[in-house]
Amino acid sequence: MGFVKEFREFALKGNMLDLAVGVIIGGAFGGIVNSLIKDIIMPVVGMAGNVDFNNRFFPLGGTVSEQLKTNPNLTLEQARGFGPVLAYGSFITVTINFIILAFCIFLVVKAFNTARKRFEAEKPAPAPAGPTPDQKLLTEIRDLLARR
Repeated sequence: MGFVKEFREFALKGNMLDLAVGVIIGGAFGGIVNSLIKDIIMPVVGMAGNVDFNNRFFPLGGTVSEQLKTNPNLTLEQARGFGPVLAYGSFITVTINFIILAFCIFLVVKAFNTARKRFEAEKPAPAPAGPTPDQKLLTEIRDLLARR
C-alpha cells in the first residue's frame, strides 16, 4: 500500500473526525469553564478572604523588595519588571482552576455515562438464537431413539 493512500485512509477515518470535533468542543468548553472560574468563582473566593490571588508574590531580588517598601500595592506584573518574584498567587489560581475544571469534566462524563446506561437499559433484549445445526441434529437423533 502506498504511503499517500495509507495516509488518506488514516485521515478520512471516522475516528479522525470525532477527534477533531472533540478538540474543538473541548476548547470551547475550556473557555466556558475558564470564564466561570475567572469571572464568578475566583471573585467569590477572593471576597471570602479579601484577597486577589493573582497579585500575591514573594520578592526574590533586592530591587523588588526596595520597590515594595515605596509602593506596597505593587502588582505582580510591575514587580516582575523590577526583578525575579515567586508568584505563589498565580500558582494558587491555576491550581484552583484545575480542580474546578477537573470537577466540571467529571460531571460531564458522569452525565454521559448515566445517559448511556439509561439508553442501553431501554433497548429490548435480543431474541434468543435458534438451535445450531449441531443441536438440530442431536434433537433429531434423540427423537429417533425415543421412537424405538
